[in-house]
Amino acid sequence: MRVVFKLFASLADLLPAERRGNIVDIDVAEGTTVGDLIAHYRVPEKSAHLVLVNGHYIAPAVRNTHVLKDGDELAIWPPIAGG
Repeated sequence: MRVVFKLFASLADLLPAERRGNIVDIDVAEGTTVGDLIAHYRVPEKSAHLVLVNGHYIAPAVRNTHVLKDGDELAIWPPIAGG
């Protein structure tokens, strides 16, 4: 199945070179979870601050059990500070 994976800010550097900006379309196996992709792309847990699937927040407690579906869009932002 195919999903869209987006990493924002400094996390985009973790994506493969063939990405489009901060986006990569990837094939994943049935049953792949949000946590599986976070681990596969070596996104540090403390850096996966805001995690959305199709615009819906995925809490840290359910990331390892939230199964992705064909066509899903997973987006991850690191903590952001500003002033």
